[in-house]
Amino acid sequence: MEGIKEESIHHTAVKLADEIKNLSIYKSFYSDVQKLVSSNNVKKEDFKQTLQQAMKEKGLDTKLRNTVFHWVRTQNKQSKIDPLTSLSKASAQWEKRIHKSLNSMCSDLETSLAKIRPQSEQEEFADKWNELSTYSLDLSKYRPVYAPKDFLEVLLTLSGYVPYTREDEPKWEFAHLPLQVKTLDQLRKLYIEWSNGEPLLGVNPNMPSSVPGCPTLEAERIGLGERVAALGYAPVIQEYLKKGSPQCLRAKLWSQVLGAEVLTQKDNFFIKLKKSVLEVDLMIDKLIFKDVQLTASNDDQYFVFEDLLYQVMLCFSRDSEVRMLLKDGIGTPLTVTIKGRQTSPDSVTVFPPSGVIPFHGFTMYATPFCYLYDDPVQLYYTFRAFYIRYWHRLHYISTHPQGIVSLCLLYERLLEANEPLLWIHFRNININPIRVVFKWLMRAFSGHLPPDQLLLLWDAILGYDSLEILPLLALAILSFRKENIFQVNTLQNVDAVLADLSTVSVIPLLQLSLMKS
Repeated sequence: MEGIKEESIHHTAVKLADEIKNLSIYKSFYSDVQKLVSSNNVKKEDFKQTLQQAMKEKGLDTKLRNTVFHWVRTQNKQSKIDPLTSLSKASAQWEKRIHKSLNSMCSDLETSLAKIRPQSEQEEFADKWNELSTYSLDLSKYRPVYAPKDFLEVLLTLSGYVPYTREDEPKWEFAHLPLQVKTLDQLRKLYIEWSNGEPLLGVNPNMPSSVPGCPTLEAERIGLGERVAALGYAPVIQEYLKKGSPQCLRAKLWSQVLGAEVLTQKDNFFIKLKKSVLEVDLMIDKLIFKDVQLTASNDDQYFVFEDLLYQVMLCFSRDSEVRMLLKDGIGTPLTVTIKGRQTSPDSVTVFPPSGVIPFHGFTMYATPFCYLYDDPVQLYYTFRAFYIRYWHRLHYISTHPQGIVSLCLLYERLLEANEPLLWIHFRNININPIRVVFKWLMRAFSGHLPPDQLLLLWDAILGYDSLEILPLLALAILSFRKENIFQVNTLQNVDAVLADLSTVSVIPLLQLSLMKS
């Protein structure tokens, strides 16, 4: 057995070494190690030990450990994907509908999916890059390709693709799917710090601390957080985030735990993305402008970040690395010829290069990061890492345990098991309970919760590396407002009861729901 174990470790190490060579970090890391090896700090007679010590002193040891941590997390997530053929079929048909809608819009507007910008337009775009809200565009005939409610209608037809049911299953929309989701007891074991009633930021930051020299819980968390940030070791940061981050440290901790710190090559890559935006006019640029205007620009919390959001979202659309990193999770994008570049060898492009077609509200995945980062480059890479790790799962059809289908099923099961009277009420008034919370789940509550509460919720997503907290919060909010829901009997009135979440305190609500006996 020991021999088999050692062989397995050897194969994993070989695979890891090969994978690291393909990462963007490799070139600079290898160069740093070469410099270290040739320095006086590394002795030929005691090569291994002196190299390890020198790497620790230079911070390369932590850098390598973090790289391994991020690689392992990626492998674990991918191994859980076990798509049903039926859901793959549904996903392919939905993708076809989106592509048809894009092409149809292009025909109606007599425009191209991709074309070279005239030189004068390139210059104007470059001049106004930092104030794109002043850039003049007629968007009156552009419309979002789809909205969350359209995506939900597709998910609600999945019963037509899955000929699977059990006699004891209620004939509800997601209950027939052969997916495993957690019970509330299993969630209590996952969110153990919460269910044990441990002190968390977001409940009462001024509560007394048990640590000598720290008068309050917030002071205690800041002191510990500063040490954790200085250490820079991603698994330790992840553990720290389970109890919430002080606002003053969140920007640094989030970029560290996601491996999204900005290095020189990332800065250069962002400049390349900007150059691509200036040179090539993609039809979805108008959709991005339209989405920012319909969402963030109309939101009291986010309208001041309009210019920053244009930069980030336009660059994201050009980022082919997103498509490469999510190649198994976002379908097959369109391939188009760039008008005005037909004779050039690089005239054909994937549309969009990122592979991600924005929907109505897509911008809201990025807006909360504006409260953390002034620098568009750092904002971009942290948002991108968050999207690649989590958000893409919320608008693609898959059987992944963190995917939107599983989250919808988890919500239904939790509601039925833990709020049976509410469940029966929804049945009696013929309202599918997923309809009242789906917009929260698909946008991870962005634009629905106040920013300070939303950032605490996203701390927990990073800390526990799980999106299952989203349906749990949806259930907690419904439980909190159930007496009002019992008084109404139409979807419109239920939506009215749940419309304003500005008074919701996320952490106390979640902790209460997990601590119930």
